[in-house]
Amino acid sequence: MCPGLGAGSAMRVELRHARLVAAIASAGSISSAATQLNLPQPALSSQLRRLEREFGGELFVRSHSGVVPTPLGERLIPMLVDLARRGDAVIAEVAAQSTNTLRVGNVEWTPPTLKDAIATCLPSVEVQTETVDPADAMSAVAEGLLTLALVPSPPDRQSADIRKLPLSTAVVVREPVWLAVPPGHPLAANGPVGAAEVRSLDWVRYARGHWFHDHEDAAFADLVEGQPAPAHRVRGHHEAMSWVREAGVAALTVPTGATKDVSLVPVADAHICELLLVWRTGSLSRATVATLVENVRRYYCAYARTIPRFWSWMVAHPENFREVERYLTNPHEDVPGSD
Repeated sequence: MCPGLGAGSAMRVELRHARLVAAIASAGSISSAATQLNLPQPALSSQLRRLEREFGGELFVRSHSGVVPTPLGERLIPMLVDLARRGDAVIAEVAAQSTNTLRVGNVEWTPPTLKDAIATCLPSVEVQTETVDPADAMSAVAEGLLTLALVPSPPDRQSADIRKLPLSTAVVVREPVWLAVPPGHPLAANGPVGAAEVRSLDWVRYARGHWFHDHEDAAFADLVEGQPAPAHRVRGHHEAMSWVREAGVAALTVPTGATKDVSLVPVADAHICELLLVWRTGSLSRATVATLVENVRRYYCAYARTIPRFWSWMVAHPENFREVERYLTNPHEDVPGSD
């Protein structure tokens, strides 16, 4: 039990309680902490009120400019912050020692060949894979439920989860957002398309809340004024590609999110989506991280080679693919798990 609670209190302070208070103290406001914790602000406020009732008084004074500790908060908040730090350190240490199982999260779907590539480069561990939402993936990595995750970065590259949680990252690749159209479409064989072509198309777009939705908005903002109205909203790349193929509409996608039965067209000044490898700071050795990053990058190139137009684009524009540039000059290099 946390020191400072009144005599007779039976409350058990859990690590999640300490993290909640630590996040608010660090962020300086409940709204910023809610963003950091991936919670709606009303839910965070409600949790804080319940905690304060248990503590016997308010920890923070709220105002329009943020929060400051109360006298009770000045006593308890440093203890709770320390509890969160120590608890996170224990989780990291346990994860670092649990080298027999590597739990990997990935967005959308995880090809068996990716699992094989990871397993091949770390033969002494069992690899388990899971499809997860990006925000859930980062929380799961921070809590030790996943060892690492492959996560697309947010468009502004300022993820509160990554900044505030005890996470480390490495960029696997920077992937452009391109246009997907039905085979035989007049734009299918074109070079980079611009605003005029974009305005002429009918669109399938991504549902609000899907990780690619914000990237899609950012890409359209780079191309045209306003956001095109969709014929339908989808919840995944494969559903989007089905609409492109069967309804004759267009979609924005990262090239590795497209299927082989649609045509990919480069976009002028394409918006870039970074694919990150995320792990809990201190949970993996530097050698293991280096091995994972190298092999995931090599795997990405092996996958990109199956998309002829995209692979040709990568080879022709190595300056846009610095992380994987070394693999662009050797298209026949063996990649673990790519057979």
